[in-house]
Amino acid sequence: MELNDARTQHTHPHLPPPRAPFHLPTWATAPRPEAAPGIYRQHHVPHDPKAAEQARTPAGPLLLRAALNLAVGLFVYLEGVSLVQGLLTTLGLTAPGSFVISLLIAAAVNAALIIMVLMVFGRMGRWTEVWRRWIAPVLSHTVTEVPAAPEEAPVVDVWAELRPVGEAVRRLEGEQVGDVDYVRLHQAWRTVGSDPVAWQEFAGQLAARGAAACAHPSEQRDLPGGRAARHDLLVRQVRLGTAQDVPKNPVAHRNAGFALDPRVLGTSLLAVGPAGTGKTVSLARPVAEALCLQALAGAACAVVVGAADADLGPDDWYDVVIAPGDPAAPYGLDLYGAAPHSDEAAARLADALLPDELAPRAESARAAMQQVVGPYRAAYGGYPGVRALRALLAGDAEGWAELGERLRTSGRRSEFEADLQQRERMHGRADDPGALLADRLALLDRPALAAGFSGGPDAKPAFAMRALEHPLRVRVKLPERSHPEAARILSRLLLGQFTQAAADRRDRELFAGMVLDDATAAVDAQAIRGVQRLRGANAGVLLLLRTLSDLPEALRAPLFGAVGNRMAFPGIAPWDGRLFSEAWGTHLVRETAVTHVPDTSGGTVRRAGRLLRKALSGTTAQTESVTTRDVERHRWSPSDLAHALPSGHAVVSLTSVTGEQVPPLLVDLRH
Repeated sequence: MELNDARTQHTHPHLPPPRAPFHLPTWATAPRPEAAPGIYRQHHVPHDPKAAEQARTPAGPLLLRAALNLAVGLFVYLEGVSLVQGLLTTLGLTAPGSFVISLLIAAAVNAALIIMVLMVFGRMGRWTEVWRRWIAPVLSHTVTEVPAAPEEAPVVDVWAELRPVGEAVRRLEGEQVGDVDYVRLHQAWRTVGSDPVAWQEFAGQLAARGAAACAHPSEQRDLPGGRAARHDLLVRQVRLGTAQDVPKNPVAHRNAGFALDPRVLGTSLLAVGPAGTGKTVSLARPVAEALCLQALAGAACAVVVGAADADLGPDDWYDVVIAPGDPAAPYGLDLYGAAPHSDEAAARLADALLPDELAPRAESARAAMQQVVGPYRAAYGGYPGVRALRALLAGDAEGWAELGERLRTSGRRSEFEADLQQRERMHGRADDPGALLADRLALLDRPALAAGFSGGPDAKPAFAMRALEHPLRVRVKLPERSHPEAARILSRLLLGQFTQAAADRRDRELFAGMVLDDATAAVDAQAIRGVQRLRGANAGVLLLLRTLSDLPEALRAPLFGAVGNRMAFPGIAPWDGRLFSEAWGTHLVRETAVTHVPDTSGGTVRRAGRLLRKALSGTTAQTESVTTRDVERHRWSPSDLAHALPSGHAVVSLTSVTGEQVPPLLVDLRH
């Protein structure tokens, strides 16, 4: 099994070439040292301050300084020995009878001189560094005359954790096992725990199916068509690029691989950049790919939302493909998200129907929707479809009469009498929010879209967001070209349903991730509050925006505060860069100022000399004053973000779910 294939590489020319065939023991035993958030851990070499210091010190000046200090130190040593010898002769301690005393004094003086030379001149000449960089490596290669026999690499049992299952594990040793299989089997084994029934079931599956045991319901063991990004499923990371070796980047991240994982995505990520800067190809698609792989491994569920033509992976990657407006799409969307409480479902749908400019009427619209949805569910045992809901909100007399009769028959008329009377009073009034909601629902009540939503005889099987407790992969294709306003409504609805369903899950073992390719219409005050609740729910969203100017000004700062990770792509506007710059704050920078002033020092002779120099050369003698101070500067200024970012790069700051923070990193997304 190869983790990349040639067809994918042809589509993405900036990605690395295909790697060698997958070898499980090599991959499973690869070093993965602990590292700061954002560092790709597989084969990562932690930062060594000594090695970095050596790299900054050129060899020529270092060797010259060491040789000069050695010469001066040798001279001082010889002169010291000569001085002591002369002193002993003067004191008469060199006579035959005083030989022992003179020998002891000479030895002590020699030792003192050697220690002094090593401490003073060795430190100034940095002899220890010269020894470590050049002399010690040479000696280590010449000490042994006969090369030692190479030691055999220790045999590592990659299935040691599953050995308690018994003989069934032996079948895995003779099969081709991929990284998805390896992670999935270990994930399944950890969920077994001490339950004897689950233990027996796991052992039976392992004996019967081998590496295909406990497979995803789709029976896929890898993504069809290969992978475009580099993944390490053992630590659930996807590599997106390389942090650059520039002074603005933290030292520990320079030249290290840049990666995202659930502990970072769990605080949500906001990416801003104009169209064509690579947000979808370099960020959204790899993250969607990673979530789909983790879902196959039984560790995540993914909801990927974008336009029908967005490059978010083929349909074969997903278990559920929802495409309103496409008759061939197999699934529809439950507008209520299978919410257990009708008031909750009605409020969420009302928020999604109203655009930002109608936000002041949101509260009355929620109440009107609840006054319809609650009685309808009590009467019919389910939520109304789009057409029925629209008719009731518009005040259809026949529909209300049938609804009242149903409630009377079921004996629940009195329970909803107040709602029914309030709706009856509001029908026909100019300020009736029901009429407004009915007009907005008309955007969804189109022949091309009707089968894509719950309700009606021709409706398709509907996906409900409550299914996030299972390792599902869902792709929603929004009809942005044929029905742009309907696409905006669905975008708001999906984000609201996801944040609510992810936070309300009883079982939060699976990471719930959502990728929203264009979140401009989806972000409102309710969505921002929902994103804030995801941090403690093992869930997160990836929001992509072309510009922050598309959002109301009152939402921009709260959105920055709701997400833990912020990413700026090249070409953003200076006013967008200002928000990033303010969010990333300032840091202390050592600034050196050099001042030149005319030289007026000295007496008559020096002044006459300066006048002669000025007459001959035309320049005035000056003195130089150097001032060094620590000043606060923006980590990234708005101008740098707007004009200095090279193509194919991005600046990203990270925050993990445990609170670890990484300052802004300049990342090359092409490598």
